[in-house]
Amino acid sequence: MYLIGFALAWFGLRARARRVDSPIQPAEVDDLIFYVALGVILGGRVGYMFFYNTATLIQNPLSLFRVWEGGMSFHGGLIGVSVSMFLYAKQLQIPFFSVTDFIAPWVPPGLGLGRIGNFINGELWGGQTHPEAIYAVWVNGVPRHASQLYEAFLEGLVLFLILWWYSRTARPVMAVTGLFLLCYGIFRSAVEFVRLPDVHLNMAADGYLAFGWLTMGQVLSAPMIVIGGVILIVAHKSKAQNQQS
Repeated sequence: MYLIGFALAWFGLRARARRVDSPIQPAEVDDLIFYVALGVILGGRVGYMFFYNTATLIQNPLSLFRVWEGGMSFHGGLIGVSVSMFLYAKQLQIPFFSVTDFIAPWVPPGLGLGRIGNFINGELWGGQTHPEAIYAVWVNGVPRHASQLYEAFLEGLVLFLILWWYSRTARPVMAVTGLFLLCYGIFRSAVEFVRLPDVHLNMAADGYLAFGWLTMGQVLSAPMIVIGGVILIVAHKSKAQNQQS
């Protein structure tokens, strides 16, 4: 799923790079995908161990390299990609947000594919639901929400369509990035209400951090909603001020 996601991003970004307003040339997309891949894999793994498996990381730091045992975090991957895009933008001497605006619309397909991979692996299931619900998926004799497919639909398909439609014409710098952060944070937080929490966090017997419903995914997504909204507003206000001046 990672490889398919990177391949789709390569084709999509090559096409996007041919636009007259593109800050990236088609020939530069190859290096861009390499930087993105490093950020996703390294950031995703480090983020998972830091956010979701801290006790194991402290007890055995070498567990960070046990990738065959699974464990990748979107929020860690986001941080990793942000760092790699900062380095890439510095190398090309172009603004950081110009690069993130460029790649943002082609991130969701990879996210959606990753969630389909979760579904195929039989992991990250949702909570128990009504046995007669048409959306119920039976897991070991228990009807559950297919939260992986909910996320694949929202974070993959819906988010892609929103960003593709929004970015089909030139937008203020930072605006596409802000919209990505805002929408992803909202979608992820919403699905977390039906997705089973990570019990191994040991914050509570049921795995929730507080109130019997708050999850680590929601805690990590809340800053994305706030920062994304602020970036989006600032981007459009800056554009309006520039037009007036």
